[in-house]
Amino acid sequence: MNPMRKAAVGALLAASTLTGGAIGAAFLSGGTAGAQTDSTSSSDSSTATAPAPDQTRPPRDPHQGGHVGANGVKEELLTGDTAASVTAAAQAAVPDGTVDRVENDAEGAVYEAHMTKADGSHVTVKLDASFNVTGIEDGPGK
Repeated sequence: MNPMRKAAVGALLAASTLTGGAIGAAFLSGGTAGAQTDSTSSSDSSTATAPAPDQTRPPRDPHQGGHVGANGVKEELLTGDTAASVTAAAQAAVPDGTVDRVENDAEGAVYEAHMTKADGSHVTVKLDASFNVTGIEDGPGK
């Protein structure tokens, strides 16, 4: 085999290896770039396990809301005065945190705020209909 042919075959092998690795990494990551973990965003993280990914649908972007609880309630992103009230209450409860999103809660509370604390950890602040904090859950859920 001549040197040019060897170089071409080597380049093709290297390119296909890199492409295969990139595709494999995308499948293994489950599309979680920008979405730390797609675990149940409104359940207690100490007892919950992440649901098995559904390979027939594209990964859900948690910044768009949409989690459906076991009771059939779908979480929807909050807007307007409700979003502002939930955000203010969550920031008062976790002053070093940044609110990632606010939504109604599909499992228990009326509202929830997903936050990232200054140390990089994640919490979910649960609120009642009067915007009183009813609990703060540690763990993923961004």
